[in-house]
Amino acid sequence: MEPLHADAPLAAVTTTVASAEDARRLAQAVLAQRLAACVQIEAVVSHYRWQGALHEDTEHRLVCKTVPGAVPALLGLLRAMHPYELPELVVQPLLASARYADWVRQECGAA
Repeated sequence: MEPLHADAPLAAVTTTVASAEDARRLAQAVLAQRLAACVQIEAVVSHYRWQGALHEDTEHRLVCKTVPGAVPALLGLLRAMHPYELPELVVQPLLASARYADWVRQECGAA
């Protein structure tokens, strides 16, 4: 197994939207601006409380793999284009294999 690349961490920025169309639109914008190397989209069922009521909705989760330096611009783009009044914007640090981390940095223009 290839060791994790601890000296060049990555980040995952996660958000959810209601439609597959919105998910594709956001993913394409993120990739076009090289703010992430990869955007994964998956259908999820979200259970949450919003404005005092319980909800259960199918949503589409986007996980954007990026470099820490691109996170502020990525969050700005997602805020500007997001259809929700209060979008989920979660940033998690990632450790990855050296080759994968190198690829992400290269695709984000940070190599």
